[in-house]
Amino acid sequence: MRIPLRPVLAALAAFLLAACAPLATQDARPAIVFVHGNGDSASIWHSTLWRFESNGWPRGRLFALDAPNPLARTDDAKPQDGRSGTLEHMQQLADEVERARKLTGADKVVLFGSSRGGNAIRNYLRNGGGAGKVSHAIIGGGTSHGVWAGDYLPGSEFNGKSPFMSALNAPQGPGGLEVTPGVRFLTLRSDNYDKYAQPDGRWIGQPGKPTNIGYDAPALKGAENVVLPGRDHREVAFHPEAFAHAWRFITGQPPARLDIAAELTPVLNGKVNGFLGNDPTNLPLAGAAVEIYEVSPQTGERLGRAHAKTVGADGLWGPFAAKPGAYYEFEVRAPGFAVTHIYRSPFPRSTDIVHLRPARLSAKEREAGSVVSLTRPRGYFGLGRDRMSLDGKPLPGVTAGVAGLATAKLVLDEPAVRSVVAEFNGERIVVRSWPAKENRIVFAELHY
Repeated sequence: MRIPLRPVLAALAAFLLAACAPLATQDARPAIVFVHGNGDSASIWHSTLWRFESNGWPRGRLFALDAPNPLARTDDAKPQDGRSGTLEHMQQLADEVERARKLTGADKVVLFGSSRGGNAIRNYLRNGGGAGKVSHAIIGGGTSHGVWAGDYLPGSEFNGKSPFMSALNAPQGPGGLEVTPGVRFLTLRSDNYDKYAQPDGRWIGQPGKPTNIGYDAPALKGAENVVLPGRDHREVAFHPEAFAHAWRFITGQPPARLDIAAELTPVLNGKVNGFLGNDPTNLPLAGAAVEIYEVSPQTGERLGRAHAKTVGADGLWGPFAAKPGAYYEFEVRAPGFAVTHIYRSPFPRSTDIVHLRPARLSAKEREAGSVVSLTRPRGYFGLGRDRMSLDGKPLPGVTAGVAGLATAKLVLDEPAVRSVVAEFNGERIVVRSWPAKENRIVFAELHY
């Protein structure tokens, strides 16, 4: 199975063939540690890992940090239940680097971060002793000069004038650089389409208030700074174009392919995670029950149960040997949550980071016929940019301007269960409209 992608190779070719000398041969790839962003989990990297593997990178040399409490504190200096400060975040990255070095024997690793992950990378290199253990650092959609800079939430690590960010951006070395000497840096940013690099505070809940940062805020003095026009805050880390630039930066050569090579027998695994209050955590949700059903790609109807497990203390719901090309529904049951039905496109390759998180319905939503959401973890929905629909209609809540929503929720009044089609740029998922009155909620989750 090959996943249809935009024809980006021709546009990239001239740039990718330029610049740096190869870091390693095909037989001696360095270990790479991937660092997710604010509120995310390791699972956000699985399509990027698939692309590295499809170009010959050994799976055993690819590591994805899964921060237990992925949301940043409101004030970095003040402990906050279920959230992490910059020091804790940096230590988690340091531990993952040591794990990667121990398991692979690598002297130095490559770091690749998205959004808040870039803060942890920079902090580790500058203040955590990481400079001698890292050869290359890549940051996609970094909040390197803050998402805003001013008196709003002055202690937040996303405030460019906060103590943390001010210290992180203090000039380093004789050149007065913003990167740590001895480590090669690449930043990937949008031209003007990143919701967290905007002059107006709309996306931080402060519409009309100047943020005092510009579109180039993710760039760093001393790094190779690359612009990906029209890409949103997440795509600059997870889009095939971002992968191509990262591969070229590490190896000195363009990747052989941007699509994903299929395996004969993909084996899947992952954790069930939950919440602390309203904040997502990446801690295991012991006792959750997971059932996997193969479903019809045309109707979403169940064809038969393929796997079932009640998870233990580790939260793991697998392993599960998937059929190549098959569509699956993951049903998650856990006390305090709605029965959550997650539909996914076929899995072309193995991965152990298919993390699942049950959801809750509001009291009002429980009175609806069904609640169906289309969610895109690795990007946002761009009206006028993307080809997309939910139940044959435009995505609810998605408006013109900078792409900033990753979930579109459809509330259906009709009680009858039927097929609902979700489409996005060639990826098509058909779900069933399970009844909300039975405390059930439905997601079509995009891979790409």
